[in-house]
Amino acid sequence: MNGNLREVNIGALSLKGLFGAPEAAKALIIFAHGSGSGRLSPRNNYVAEALRESGLATLLLDLLTPEEEIRRSNVFDIPLLAKRLLMATAWAKEQAATARLPIGYFGASTGAGAALVAAADNDGIFAVVSRGGRPDLAGDALERVRAPTLLIVGGHDYPVIGLNREAQQRLRVESELVIVPGATHLFEEPGTLDQVIAHASQWFLTHLHQGKGHST
Repeated sequence: MNGNLREVNIGALSLKGLFGAPEAAKALIIFAHGSGSGRLSPRNNYVAEALRESGLATLLLDLLTPEEEIRRSNVFDIPLLAKRLLMATAWAKEQAATARLPIGYFGASTGAGAALVAAADNDGIFAVVSRGGRPDLAGDALERVRAPTLLIVGGHDYPVIGLNREAQQRLRVESELVIVPGATHLFEEPGTLDQVIAHASQWFLTHLHQGKGHST
């Protein structure tokens, strides 16, 4: 595995996170999980490991405390989740290992909506990638997003394809919609998650090299 993984506690709420970084990391990608998922999500950890192999540090975190997760409404509270993502972003800027790294977001399912809201409220995010996401949940914040955004959807995830197309039309920044043939919502079919990784890595590295989102 590229980069040693370690558990971290974020902010006053001590949100649980899983941080990993290769040598000379080029950027930090913060993951926003979907409903019913968390920092130990096998799919997101698989993606995160591949991103580390391409030179990107990763932070997977639980956006809610265990007590908060008991209330089902919190899982779909996009403004709350976005606020937590911004909390993690601020935390990363205070850590020696990540203070100078450009930051991107990788959102899945409802987490994609939260990632876009957070990106709308922080113009220092250099790129956003959504996997099987619900970008429509970002609402009016879509029009304020300044980070180039990649939307990846499974070819058999029919309702979500439409929601992503509608959301993309509202984005006022560079965006792309990629439909992975044969994939359902969770990209469990053989080879489909590897296609997600290929598209996500290229998106992050391309926009990083274009110099977007660098802070001084």
